[in-house]
Amino acid sequence: MNFLAANLVDQFYALIWPLLRISAFLTFASIYSIRAVNLRVRITLALALTVFLVFQMRMELPRIDPLSLLGLREIFNQLFIGFTLAMIMQLATASLVVAGQVISNAMGLSIANLIDPNLGNVPLTSQFLTILGTLIFLTTGGDLIVFGILLDSFQHFPIGQNIFSQDLMGKMTAWSSIVFVGAVLVSLPVMITLLFVNIGLGFVTRAAPSLNIFSVGFPAMMFTGFIILWLAIPSMLSRVDWLWVQTFNQMRDLILQAS
Repeated sequence: MNFLAANLVDQFYALIWPLLRISAFLTFASIYSIRAVNLRVRITLALALTVFLVFQMRMELPRIDPLSLLGLREIFNQLFIGFTLAMIMQLATASLVVAGQVISNAMGLSIANLIDPNLGNVPLTSQFLTILGTLIFLTTGGDLIVFGILLDSFQHFPIGQNIFSQDLMGKMTAWSSIVFVGAVLVSLPVMITLLFVNIGLGFVTRAAPSLNIFSVGFPAMMFTGFIILWLAIPSMLSRVDWLWVQTFNQMRDLILQAS
């Protein structure tokens, strides 16, 4: 009986460390933290990945007491690794939100907002681009790629290794620029076209000063904006796909170069 209890304690100590890292990733990652993926699904997925990692990959995990000082430090390390990998995906999704906000402001839809439980008060175009990015992520097999990178992190960031470094912080800071780079690339076709539409409305206003630009300009910008957005979707798909590829490469480079 004592042998069985000791064996259960050892199994618990072996499972808790990868479970913490995987749970932190699923909690903060942009695709898996949405409301549609409820808590039960995330817990089940985290347990399934942990069991696969420990029993199928035959990884040797150290036995560290989680109530000791070393164990508390290791808990923070595992949560930080999962949060760091999730934040890379979160920044990629934030670029789509910023692109939607820029397009909405140009079209005159900045007032038409939705309350998103994850992103807050965001425009309708941001919601559309976020859904589009999620569909492209799933279509390209991004879920399998991300889980593969997450499992590989246990080989490059083994349990018990200190992962804090200046290079790691520098890479995360540099990656934050993807929010603006991705937003510019995704919204560029629509923004350039709407700029020429604004210039045309300016010429019309100069030619006919008595024309009420507010009653003509806003409907024209909305109608033209929707047409341009519809025509620009094929080019947006390739740009969003490029954004996810860069996200996967950044996650791989982070665990390879920081190990």
